[in-house]
Amino acid sequence: MKELVEVIAKSLVDNPDEVTVVETETAKGTVIELRVAPDDMGKVIGKQGRIAKALRTVVKAAASRDDKKVIVEIQQ
Repeated sequence: MKELVEVIAKSLVDNPDEVTVVETETAKGTVIELRVAPDDMGKVIGKQGRIAKALRTVVKAAASRDDKKVIVEIQQ
């Protein structure tokens, strides 16, 4: 899942070198933390959060094949 989020995020932003993705396992499931440059935050979130929602939907669909719960957090 980490690689999927990283590829999608890097294709959206102007500074792909500043994209970092950290994957951690918790009791609730897998948490994927996405960090981008402050200038690129709007590009990852999108108008009214549409891109962020689409990113979460794609990850959730990919995770459902393995019966896993994945949470995507976008951080600055």
